[in-house]
Amino acid sequence: MKHIIVGGDGFVGRHLARDLHARGEEVIVADITRSPLDHYRSVRFIETDVRDLAAVERLPFAPDDAVYNLSAKMLSPIQIRAKRHDFFWPVNYFGAENVMKAMRKAGARNLVHFTTDMVYGHTYTSPQTEDYPKKPLGEYGLSKLATETLAQEYRADGMNISIFRPRLIIGPGRLGILEKLFRLVDRNLPVPMIGGGRNPYQFISVFDCASACVLAWEAGFPNSEYNLGSDDPPSVRALLRRLIEEAGSRSFLLPTPAPLVKFTLNMLDRINRPIMDPEQYMIADEDCLLDTTKAKAELGWRPRFDDTDMLLAAYREYRGKKETRSAIAAVPAE
Repeated sequence: MKHIIVGGDGFVGRHLARDLHARGEEVIVADITRSPLDHYRSVRFIETDVRDLAAVERLPFAPDDAVYNLSAKMLSPIQIRAKRHDFFWPVNYFGAENVMKAMRKAGARNLVHFTTDMVYGHTYTSPQTEDYPKKPLGEYGLSKLATETLAQEYRADGMNISIFRPRLIIGPGRLGILEKLFRLVDRNLPVPMIGGGRNPYQFISVFDCASACVLAWEAGFPNSEYNLGSDDPPSVRALLRRLIEEAGSRSFLLPTPAPLVKFTLNMLDRINRPIMDPEQYMIADEDCLLDTTKAKAELGWRPRFDDTDMLLAAYREYRGKKETRSAIAAVPAE
């Protein structure tokens, strides 16, 4: 059997490819771009755009293969309202549909598919289990939820599809919206919070996401949905205070009235000057906490990384890249 990772040159995919290859498995990465990663010396790469059904059908799917669909458009970079549907849906929904269509045509039955915790929308009870009502707040969450509905149809047709709903994934190689936070801290500027910062903030490590994929394969690709998030996340306030301390910054935390801030951000969004995506700021002061009991019980999965450690590691990566750029800029041209 082969392990075919669609969107495998991206954040989770590159770590999954390494993990599977280290176990002696045959791995194929399919993506629209190829990065200069070491594992490509022994891992096959096939250039593939998931928006092109014919291209996806050319992938060498076979009945016993394990397929992982990690292709996605994320909330960064921020899009204006008018462009969000056309930004998210071609990859997140129609790309996923193309993968499932091509698998069915080839007789391949086993798939791991990533969606997002954004399928839940607002938090009314916490923690959120997998049967929590699904009411996304924007096009990103809607596009991901639509793929879950699509997966149900393909399950009924005989496919085995394990779906993971992760919280914000962080780890080496991707900073995303965190880079804006790190810039404030580096410049000793106030760090505003939407609300008082007493609510928890839950991350999930990219390494823990990759391990969940492996466990789903080992468990025979259960036809089920699983939340992925850290254990015992700290409050936003505690997390940010530890970051400021780590950075040796003179920044301070600035609580703000959440309703007023959300109203202001919504107005900026309406005039096409978005600072954050509504799917981010509308839940920023809520107790968004994923219950991961099901993944632990059914897959034997456990998150290995702590939220504070993950954030500090991301900050150190940001500082390292910044110092490297400064060093390069200081070298005189010959």
